[in-house]
Amino acid sequence: MSFVSFEVAGHQTYGLWKDEGHWIQVPDAFQSQYPDLKSAIAANKLDELEALVHQSGKAVLTSQARLLPVIPNPNKIFCVGLNYKTHVAETKRADSEFPAIFTRFADSLNAHNAPLPHPKETKRFDFEGELAVIIGKGGRNITQAQAFDHIAGYACFNDGTARDWQRHTHQWIPGKNFPLTGPLGPFMATRKEIPDVNQLTLESRLNGEVMQHASVADLIYSLPVIIEYISGFTNLYPGDVIATGTPGGVGDRREPPVYMKAGDVIEVEITGLGTLRNLVSNAA
Repeated sequence: MSFVSFEVAGHQTYGLWKDEGHWIQVPDAFQSQYPDLKSAIAANKLDELEALVHQSGKAVLTSQARLLPVIPNPNKIFCVGLNYKTHVAETKRADSEFPAIFTRFADSLNAHNAPLPHPKETKRFDFEGELAVIIGKGGRNITQAQAFDHIAGYACFNDGTARDWQRHTHQWIPGKNFPLTGPLGPFMATRKEIPDVNQLTLESRLNGEVMQHASVADLIYSLPVIIEYISGFTNLYPGDVIATGTPGGVGDRREPPVYMKAGDVIEVEITGLGTLRNLVSNAA
């Protein structure tokens, strides 16, 4: 099952992803009980939702609607930095005993095929293709053995970064939270659709040129380790998003550096999770 959030006729809704051309909208009666995908996840209703959508959902053409971030309204967004050896090596940083965690805000998220605004405040706008995890069952002090039971699904993520703002101090948050710089999508594939995340391959392309290519198996801190660590200091909630880190090949560490500019097309493709595509635009 692959789920999407979208807006049609000014109304925010959600449903099933069929392909790039159309989606199937959740029935009104179901949405009256569960107004968004996050609430359906929290109620453990994804299987029921799939059956209802196939039975009485409304087909929606992409020309009639626009995608939203898969989870438009997460309570929390966590990002893991320096989680591939290739990226650690290109940054020339030392290994760390614990995951490097920073946060994003919900208004920094963006959708598949939406314009990706280049912040006017930076000339160093970089891409970071990542695997995102969407939490299905919340909790605190989740063990590694329990971790996968708390995952609803997975999606592609692009952690668009203003590198200069990231390095104003040792806190990375300013460079990671310009509005609409973190596309999440195009859809969420459920955990049962992706039985082994270690079999997934991630690739980022800028204007068709491969910039990043890695196996998710190369993560330094695995998904269970990340979930155990984060839930050790805070509660996780259904619909929370965890971006698990980017491999080597980011533009900032190339010689010469390669940054995104208006008119560029950036794509993040992950096996089974589709291709997240955005056209870089000038910020309003």
